[in-house]
Amino acid sequence: MLNLGFMVGSFLLSATTLPLGVLMDRFGPRPLRMVGSACFAASCTLMAVTIQDTEALSPLIFLALSLNGFAGICLTFTSLTLPNMFGNLRSTFMALMIGSYASSAITFPGIKLIYEAGVPFMVIMFTWSGLACLIFLNCVLNWPSEHFPAPEEVDYTKKIKLAELALTHKVTGDRFYRHVTAVGQRLSQEPRSLDRGTNAFLAPADGRGASQSQPEKAVPFRQSLCSPVFLWSLLTMSLTQLRVIFYMAAMNKMLEFLVTRGQQQQTHELQQKVAETVGFYSSVFGAMQLLCLATCPLIGYIMDWRIKDCVDAPARAAAHSKARGRSATEPARPRYCKMQKVSNAISAFTLTNLLLVGFGVTCLIDSLPLQLVTFVLHTMVRGFFHSACGSLYAAVFPSSHFGTLTGLQSLVSAVFALLQQPLFMAMVGPLRGEPFWVNLGLLVCSLLGFLLPAYLFCYRARLQRELVEPSPGIPTALCAPKVAA
Repeated sequence: MLNLGFMVGSFLLSATTLPLGVLMDRFGPRPLRMVGSACFAASCTLMAVTIQDTEALSPLIFLALSLNGFAGICLTFTSLTLPNMFGNLRSTFMALMIGSYASSAITFPGIKLIYEAGVPFMVIMFTWSGLACLIFLNCVLNWPSEHFPAPEEVDYTKKIKLAELALTHKVTGDRFYRHVTAVGQRLSQEPRSLDRGTNAFLAPADGRGASQSQPEKAVPFRQSLCSPVFLWSLLTMSLTQLRVIFYMAAMNKMLEFLVTRGQQQQTHELQQKVAETVGFYSSVFGAMQLLCLATCPLIGYIMDWRIKDCVDAPARAAAHSKARGRSATEPARPRYCKMQKVSNAISAFTLTNLLLVGFGVTCLIDSLPLQLVTFVLHTMVRGFFHSACGSLYAAVFPSSHFGTLTGLQSLVSAVFALLQQPLFMAMVGPLRGEPFWVNLGLLVCSLLGFLLPAYLFCYRARLQRELVEPSPGIPTALCAPKVAA
């Protein structure tokens, strides 16, 4: 019954991300975080109340675990918007937060030690409920009501009048060049700015101008939903989720088979050896979950590689070169921000898939000491693929679509991961505990994960061609590399 309750809570942890994503895109993260903290406090309170009369109140565990799973995904999901505050280090901080979420299971051995030291279970749960109330208070006091915009979506601008472009004796060649470059940039990015009137244009602000935020150009959600990047990520994430969850569900049976070698008749000594071995390796596996917190920043560092050296668009490449003291006539190959993000995503998913394949290979080898390497690879993959996917969505899609797309991906992966139950039944039934054939099939399926970085490679080549070609909406004069005084 406890396993059934855990399954319900775990499924809600992943399946409710889609409606949460839609609600977060609509109302922002603050109200969802407040609801999540309240549900978490309620779940801990229900668990504390249940211990008073387990015979009569034990069905409340299902409600408590359901609230716990819903609250957990609320708190985790809304936290994924915080890395937008850190600019070029956004992916690193996102990976760090996902790593802390993935390694949170390390807290339960600590709670177990506190309980075994004599602290009542009711006191532990009420204390945890009080901590959830502090999260609620933090949401009320510190969290803003609006979204955290992505760095590339914040544009500090000022208005300049066309009269300033008049070629009077007050306008020097350098000033004219700056104005023409600014107008060319705005024409290339927002061609509809002319509809706002011929008396004003938007140009990058300097230290003397006031700043204000301009909304990003609206992108239809259907375009993001039907994009090949999102569809290939669904396939990759679903296969990886199934691989990771199946191992967690069948790990004890796999370890038991390595000890017994498939013997059906087990002596008392063998049964005792199985219990001790499985218990030891399970404890090691639980302790290794802390590695998620240590290894996840690596994938975030890969996603943030050289982002700070990039320019936003080709129109800003000349200004970027001049700011670095480089002549505009010198050959320069500026790094465009979106292309660099796609390149980093290719590296991140390639590394994650290599680790996943290595994990599948070690699962096929009948060696107990080698399973320690399997534990490490499983822990790294578990943190890497969530971090890489979240960083990819943040880089390719608008921030207003991030919640819904992430929620849909998590829902599809959760439904696909339900296949682990028939795979587990096949392993303990017809295969008599032999995990080789199931692991081999999952290893072959894991190779499909390389299709996503392969498509991103083609997508980057197409994006490069589009960025290199001059925009048809920009006059040649505005794109001139140098203007005489």
